[in-house]
This record gives sequence, structure tokens and C-alpha cells, in this order.
Amino acid sequence: MRFAVVSTAAAALLLAAPSLAQHEGHKMAAHPMAEHALHAALADPARPAKDKERDATRHPAELLSFMGVKPGDKVGDFIMGSGYWTRILAKTVGEKGKVYAYQPAEFIAFRAAYGTDQDDAAKPYANVVPSRESLGAVTFPEKLDAIITVQNWHDLHLAKSPATLGASVARALYDSLKPGGVLLVVDHVGEPGATPFAVAETLHRGDADATKKEIEAAGFKLAGTSPIYANPADPHTNKVFDPAIRGKTDQFVYKFVKS
Repeated sequence: MRFAVVSTAAAALLLAAPSLAQHEGHKMAAHPMAEHALHAALADPARPAKDKERDATRHPAELLSFMGVKPGDKVGDFIMGSGYWTRILAKTVGEKGKVYAYQPAEFIAFRAAYGTDQDDAAKPYANVVPSRESLGAVTFPEKLDAIITVQNWHDLHLAKSPATLGASVARALYDSLKPGGVLLVVDHVGEPGATPFAVAETLHRGDADATKKEIEAAGFKLAGTSPIYANPADPHTNKVFDPAIRGKTDQFVYKFVKS
């Protein structure tokens, strides 16, 4: 399994024609408390300079507003990578909230730096709890208000992954949320192939329709989509690490809710 690519995450295709309600959900303003917390989180001096440099393209305040994160929430950062989202979430949810920063044991075994990244991201924040279970045994110690996973879903479908891993992870995340809890999924858009997730291994891109179906099969309901990472200029044929497209891939954003 080429886990080394996972820390950069992954992105994919929006729904071809989001509904008016979905667009309205994207534009809806955050609660004033949440908006203030998000701006404070982005200004956090504990954030590395390299993270702040990525804000212009990652639109963190807009994405987390769409997700609905607010102070006091319990949130999971599923496959946290370098901790970009963990750090922002820690300050956004505040002292009364909690962030469970999950880094798969498989990734750390493959590349020890994943463990170091997790430690570095968690250390400045008393409300961040690192976890390192295997992907097949992921769990959280309490029910969560929300879970975010950015540019990772295709990694559950790499060639050496068990064929049922994506479905089992979707069920585990469903079980980890409170009723009404949110799962936010972002991934690189890949052209659908003869089989679902056909380009996960070769291009490290996702499959928008297959991702939606897999997550809905676990019991989630699609609550909205967001075009904030859409890029019509992406041909969907380049590996996401190709310098010609890296950092500019077309990406889908799905917001699911536990019914």
C-alpha cells in the first residue's frame, strides 16, 4: 500500500448539478460564535507558517462553516495527515470541545513521520486527543458531533486494501456520530472507470458517485455539496502529485448527516 501519499490527502468531483438547497447550504453564514472562533483559529500563532500559506487555496473558514463546526463540538479528524485541519479545529471548538486526531496505525508503520506529524499537531492543544488504531478497528471514545476527512476516501480503495474496507469504515464513522451528526468528505475527482475507484491506485483520485453510494449504504443521508474546490480546468487524467495540477485539482465536497 502506498501510504506515503496519504498525508497530502486527496480530492474529487462535485455532483454534476447540485440542487438549489445544496447551493444555499453552501452560502449559509456561520453562527456568529462559530465565525469568530474560526477567524481566531486561523490566526493561531501555534499554526506552522506552511499551514497558513495553504489557507488561500484550502478555504478553511468556508469549508468548516459549511460543515457547521462550532465551539463546544466533539469532532474527529479522520486520517489527519500533517494536522492542518486538526490545528484549526482545536481552536474552533475551544476548551469545551474536543478533537480526536486519527492517524491510521498502517500509515505510521509505513512511514514513522506520520506519527511525528500527529504528535506535533496535538502537542500545543489540550483538547486534542491523538488515536492510532488500524483502519479496520477505528473507533472513538465518545459519540461525536462531526467527522471530517479530506482527500482520503480513495485511499481506502488502494490495491492492497481489503475490498470491504471503505464500506466498513463508513459504518464505523456512522456509529461514531451522534444522531444528526455530520460527516464531511472531500476528495480529488477521478473519472469513473469500469469498476468503482478505478483510478485510486494509479492517479490517487476518488470516485464521486461510488463514494456517495458507499457512504449512503452505511445509513448516511446526503445533506449538501459545496463547489469551493471545483476546478473545470482539471482534466482528471493527471496524478494529483503532478506539478501541473498539484494543489489545483478538481475536488468534490459532500456533507452527510446521520439520520
